Amino acid sequence: MQRDTMTSNPPPDSLPIAPTRTAEPRVHLPRSEDFLLWSPPLQAYGYRIVDQLFATRTIRRGSAPRPVVRGPELQLPHYTHGGEPRTVEDFMDRNAVAGLLVVRDGQVVLERYGLGLQPGERWSTMSTVKSMTALLVGAAVRDGAIASVDDPVVRYLPQLQGSGYAGVTVRQLMTMCSGVAWSEVYTDKQSDVNRYSKSLADKVPGGVLAMLQALPSEHRPGSHWHYNTGDTYLLGCVLCAATGQTLADYMAAKVWQPCGMEDDAYYTLESDGGQEIAGSRAGMSLRDMGRLAALVAADGVVDGQAILPPGWVNAMATRAFDIPEDFHPARRSLGITGYGYGWWLTDDGAMLAMGHSGQRIYIHRAEQLVVVNLAVYPEPRYVGAHEHDRDGELNSFIQACRG
Repeated sequence: MQRDTMTSNPPPDSLPIAPTRTAEPRVHLPRSEDFLLWSPPLQAYGYRIVDQLFATRTIRRGSAPRPVVRGPELQLPHYTHGGEPRTVEDFMDRNAVAGLLVVRDGQVVLERYGLGLQPGERWSTMSTVKSMTALLVGAAVRDGAIASVDDPVVRYLPQLQGSGYAGVTVRQLMTMCSGVAWSEVYTDKQSDVNRYSKSLADKVPGGVLAMLQALPSEHRPGSHWHYNTGDTYLLGCVLCAATGQTLADYMAAKVWQPCGMEDDAYYTLESDGGQEIAGSRAGMSLRDMGRLAALVAADGVVDGQAILPPGWVNAMATRAFDIPEDFHPARRSLGITGYGYGWWLTDDGAMLAMGHSGQRIYIHRAEQLVVVNLAVYPEPRYVGAHEHDRDGELNSFIQACRG
């Protein structure tokens, strides 16, 4: 007998109906796994709320914040870029600047906020925190927690035996010459840096370390410079293993509290309660970034107290590698030619911390000048045909500040 197929499926009006949800107000957050691919409006919003998108751990300020020392307002009626005079207001509007700070001789001489950022709010550091992590290595060497920067990484992370990092030293992590294969291509969702970003978004316990353990060696350690966010992630793991502390607690004890930071900061974590991300997306206020830069400008001394080991800033500012001319346009626009212990270097003695999409910290120790720029530079797929050189304009602004 032929089966009546017309009765095998219930009519539409008899299908089970999912329970309805009351239309309560809800806040939409941008997709955290696309952190490196957001459009400019999402960047301007998302860089202020990183702690709502990823697991974090607080870097606690001390009980007595160090007062801001303010000098006379910087007399900078204009700077010249592209043959045209421009004002500070022009600079902020043209370059989507959220925070701009200039410190000269330890005194704040310019402080500006835009894109809704307010004093005391945290903004994403992006990779500028890589340079900050290098400060902690100096503290760990002074404390004896790390015996030498030439120690092998596996001394502190024995689980990396047999991996591409087996023959790599702490120094080689700081100077980005591990030789481990790594693709830092922000526009490619399958690149290593975006797979790393997705692991953070998914909050996978041990996910980043497992990913790094599986990477092959591509060059002999120490022989080849290659920008690698994974190297600085491992540097944070080394610091935690060596000191027996979380990175947030060590940063608080060795830098944040002795410098008298006025706001709590935070590290992003690889998972809830997990390892801090030493190389990207921490959250800090503009003035506290300025205080940290001023510490470097003063060779690691605050109010006569040595926060960093003697000579450590000089070590960080010692050129380990020349940067290939074709590496990144921003490096050429800012005059960067070399790389030291986590810091980008220029031929005229400046040190820079560089972060994705316009986060820049400029330090010239001989001139006692600090410039902090927090911004929203558009991702490549959002760059228009008439996009100007934002870092070139930042460099024009910095040169005007130098006088």
